[in-house]
Amino acid sequence: MHMMDVKNCECNVVETEGAEGVTIQWLLDEPGCGTPNFAMRRFVVEPGGYTPRHRHPWEHEVYIVRGVGEAIHNGGVSCFAPDTAIFIEPNEEHQFRNTGVEPLEFLCLVPNGPATEH
Repeated sequence: MHMMDVKNCECNVVETEGAEGVTIQWLLDEPGCGTPNFAMRRFVVEPGGYTPRHRHPWEHEVYIVRGVGEAIHNGGVSCFAPDTAIFIEPNEEHQFRNTGVEPLEFLCLVPNGPATEH
């Protein structure tokens, strides 16, 4: 078992083109604690901020912890609030936007491999 206080986990600004006001923490991953299959990441998006609009060949699962926003996906838009779970299929175009007045925080799980190279 591996447990950690996430306040002690390094927090980095997402500098990918198309991102604004986003930070990431790699909470559980293969290099950090030896997770064999998946990595868990924590994102915080400032009010008015957004993740890059992109797609990739792996799935991921998202859980909204706090804040409100919208998910842009394959040409559609869906609103979300805390306690929303989102499944993003492989190759599905997606982006998360903070439409609220407080930070948007979400957990994102991705498979190890290309998705977790950082």
